[in-house]
Amino acid sequence: MTENKTKPGSNSDVDATTGIETTGHEWDGIKELNNPLPRWWLWCLYLTIIWGIGYSIAYPAWPMITGATTGLLGYSTRGEVARDIAEFEASNAELETKLSTVEFAALGEDEALYHYAVSSGAAVFRNNCSQCHGSGAAGAKGYPNLLDDDWLWGGTFDDIALTVRHGIRNDTDDDARYSEMPAFGEILEAEEIDALVETVRGLAGEEHDAALAATGTEIYADNCSACHAEDGTGDREQGAPNLTDAIWLFGGDREALHDTITYSRFGVMPAWGPRLSEAQVNAVSAYVHQLGGGERAMPE
Repeated sequence: MTENKTKPGSNSDVDATTGIETTGHEWDGIKELNNPLPRWWLWCLYLTIIWGIGYSIAYPAWPMITGATTGLLGYSTRGEVARDIAEFEASNAELETKLSTVEFAALGEDEALYHYAVSSGAAVFRNNCSQCHGSGAAGAKGYPNLLDDDWLWGGTFDDIALTVRHGIRNDTDDDARYSEMPAFGEILEAEEIDALVETVRGLAGEEHDAALAATGTEIYADNCSACHAEDGTGDREQGAPNLTDAIWLFGGDREALHDTITYSRFGVMPAWGPRLSEAQVNAVSAYVHQLGGGERAMPE
C-alpha cells in the first residue's frame, strides 16, 4: 500500500503513485491531484481576457451612474436602429406622402400603395389597437369585433378613419363621436325592464317570452325607438346599435341585457389623431377595412 508524502518546503501532500502534489482537498480518503491546466487552455483563457479588455475599451460596456462608457469607436445600438429606421423611412417617403392625402377610391387603384397601406396599417394596429380589439381584431366584451359588418358608426374607409382620428366619447377631442344611452333603471320599473329585455331578444330573433315581449313593445316604442329605430335596426348617426342582428357588444343573455338597460353602457375610445400621422391613420383604416367587414361608400 502506497502512502502520500509531504513535499519538502510545501504544505501539500505528494501522491506516492504519480508524484504529483494534491490540492489538499480530501473526500472519504480520496485526494484530488493538483494537475496543471493544459497549456492550450491557458492560452485560450489569456486571449479571452485580452479580447474582453479590448472590447470594453472599444465598445460601450461598463454601466455608470447616468449612462455607460461609450467606447473609443462610439458605437451605439440605438444609433444603428435609428439609422435603419431613417433608411426605411427614406425608401418609403414617396409612399408615405401619397398615403397621407390619398382618397380611398384612389388607394384601390394603386396596387403598390394599397399593399403598403395594409402592411404598415397592420403594424400600426398591433402597436396601438390590439390591446383592446385583440391581435386578430376579433374584439372582446365591450370592445367591438372589427371582422364582422356590424358597425356602430359606419364601416366605410372614411367612417373608420374618422373614428380612428377622433375616437369615441373621449373628453380630449371636440370632434369625437359621441352618444350616451340613458340609465333606464332611473326611469323604468324593474318589471318594465324585464319586459323590455324580452322585446329586445325578440327583435334579435332569439328565444324570448312572447307575452312579456308584447308588454315591452310599447315601452320600447316610448323609450328606445328614437335611437334604435322602430324596427330595432339602429342609427349609425347616433352610434345606436342594431338590435336585430344578435351581435352584442356587452352580451345578449338576459342578465347582460338587463344590466345594459338598467345602467347603460359608455365605452370610450381615445383619439388617435394626435398620436398618429395622417398616413398612419389612413394605413390602419385601410387595414381594418380589408379585414372582412369594411363597406363601400354609398353612392351620392
